[in-house]
Amino acid sequence: MPALDTGASTQPVDASSCPAEGTAEAADATKLSPGDPGHGRMRLALFAAGLSTFALLYSTQALLPEISRSLHASPDQASWTVSGATVGLAVAVLPLAALSERFGRRRMLTVSMAVAVALALVVPFAPSLPVLIALRTLQGAAVAGVPASAMAFLSDEVRGSHLVGAVGLFVAGNSVGGMSGRILTGWVTEAWGWRAGLGAVAVTSLLCAVAFRLLVPQARHFTPVPLHPRRVAATVRSHLGNPLLLRLYAIGLLFMVVFGAVYTVIGYRLVAAPFGLSQGLVGSIFVIYLVGTLASATAGRLNARLGRRGTLCLGIGTASAGLLVSLADSLVAVVAGLVLITAGFFAGHAVASGSVSRTATHGPAQASALYQMSYYVGSSLGGALGAAAFAAGGWSATVALALGAMVLAGGITLYASRRAAAPAQP
Repeated sequence: MPALDTGASTQPVDASSCPAEGTAEAADATKLSPGDPGHGRMRLALFAAGLSTFALLYSTQALLPEISRSLHASPDQASWTVSGATVGLAVAVLPLAALSERFGRRRMLTVSMAVAVALALVVPFAPSLPVLIALRTLQGAAVAGVPASAMAFLSDEVRGSHLVGAVGLFVAGNSVGGMSGRILTGWVTEAWGWRAGLGAVAVTSLLCAVAFRLLVPQARHFTPVPLHPRRVAATVRSHLGNPLLLRLYAIGLLFMVVFGAVYTVIGYRLVAAPFGLSQGLVGSIFVIYLVGTLASATAGRLNARLGRRGTLCLGIGTASAGLLVSLADSLVAVVAGLVLITAGFFAGHAVASGSVSRTATHGPAQASALYQMSYYVGSSLGGALGAAAFAAGGWSATVALALGAMVLAGGITLYASRRAAAPAQP
């Protein structure tokens, strides 16, 4: 999962008031670096935060067939236990990013995790599907405080030359949490039911939250910024008026539609004939997420060789090929298709999200928050529409929906290429 860069202030900067380069270097030298007592604790604390929150965010995804059976819900109804959480995150991430600049990143992380874990301990006791969806939506909103604050917290407190490593460990926590949460719930559910599966994730996240609080050092470099809603709104409007940023937001949304649809529905397909996999094995399918880690790591090299649009086209083509391969009624073909879909998604997402930061000439915090919003709106749409398509026409209908999203993403990328080439024409 992507991390949100909220390090930039919403305040305008007067060049005459900027510190001299030597002053900035002196300030950076006082931040945490390897060998300092708090550096290792900071890295481990943020790893625990990422693992906890992203295990919670998608905790019901691998359990949807069991939730459907237990609560007598159709796939499209049960899918809202995932889509509701991502809608909550999408709605809350921008306001919480602004609040973190006023009240502090460390405080926001602590409160966010505490509320999310408290809700997680209640979720397994939800008496009905509507109550479960409502609790999961609130949980998603609470989780939003982590991506809204974590990157800025690291940027505030860790020396610049060591920031990439600290960020990398936080992102690894996101990936490990998202994957392990699904696998854990799958196997626990097979033994004791879906409520026990969600309870296991809640207890694991509670332990991570406690570890975070015990490990995280005090903030030493945070400077509160007064809230200026009008300035934030003006910055958001300017980003939404930037055609390139709009295209990047749309591409991120469309990639996530595919990813959300596929991984929300795949459990229903694999527990049914001709596969008949157990709930534990269905949860283990999410180990394919490791392919995404590799794809994200190589996206930078591909971008340097093929350019942004070339890498996006490669990601779109790879994901589309995976969707077609997954149509075969063979477990090997389905797994191979999921590998291709995952690799294509993470490559495309890495390029799109990275391009947002490079494109935004001002207000990078709000630019990144808007990408996060579009990304999780795409997840919500993909989960809900993918499940509805599956209920209406099976896996082939879900694949058709996902291919349509990739065609749209390809069209946007092609349009951008023609716009870029237009000035060079005689």
